[in-house]
Amino acid sequence: MIDNPFAMVVAIVLIVSIAGVMRAKYKAGLGEDENGNTVRLTDPDADKLRDEVRTLKERIAVLERIATDRSNRLEDEIEALRDETR
Repeated sequence: MIDNPFAMVVAIVLIVSIAGVMRAKYKAGLGEDENGNTVRLTDPDADKLRDEVRTLKERIAVLERIATDRSNRLEDEIEALRDETR
């Protein structure tokens, strides 16, 4: 097969390098389509997580608005609702 030790070392380094590049590409979420073009692989849970993060950000925005709102305003709104029901 390979009789020259130098050629064997070069072959091993080449194999390890190619494997490292392929591993890095896989970890980055990149793959190839049937034409050999690089495409981003999609994670099935990614959309669900994005929706959850969006929902949590909306809830945080509401809580921030409530926490930083004037305390009188909440009281005024409650009083206005009481006046409407009378």
